Amino acid sequence: MKKLVFRIPATALLAAGLIAICVTPVAWLAPGLQALYVLPLGYAYWVLRNRTTVTEETIVARGVFGTTTLSWSEVKSIRLVQKGWLRAVREDASEVTLPAVRFMHLPALSLVSGGRVPDPTITAEEPAEVAEDVTEDAPKVAEEKSVQSEK
Repeated sequence: MKKLVFRIPATALLAAGLIAICVTPVAWLAPGLQALYVLPLGYAYWVLRNRTTVTEETIVARGVFGTTTLSWSEVKSIRLVQKGWLRAVREDASEVTLPAVRFMHLPALSLVSGGRVPDPTITAEEPAEVAEDVTEDAPKVAEEKSVQSEK
């Protein structure tokens, strides 16, 4: 069975460490400011928790506060978002955000979904033979038109 997991890259955890380092001088100025360490911990939890798992049968979107499981039969379309994660549109027009899935992931999503999601990188090309015939006939057609216009 094909399975693909989309996650936020683990290198994003470096930002949580940097936030912790930056918060440290302020956190020890007064009692109770140590609560500022919740910021980097919350961010690290967000990075580790958000993910989308796609199989041939289902989509599992896991966010910070819950998990949504959709079967492919429930999905009407995939909505592209300008600057953000893709969204699965259900039959009832409600949307489910697919964490960590972006436009660049559509070819992989198409492969795992068994073609339920169209791959935008595939173009409908004509066979090479047809293209050659068209280019060979083009001068003849132009000559015929000029001869007809002279008459």
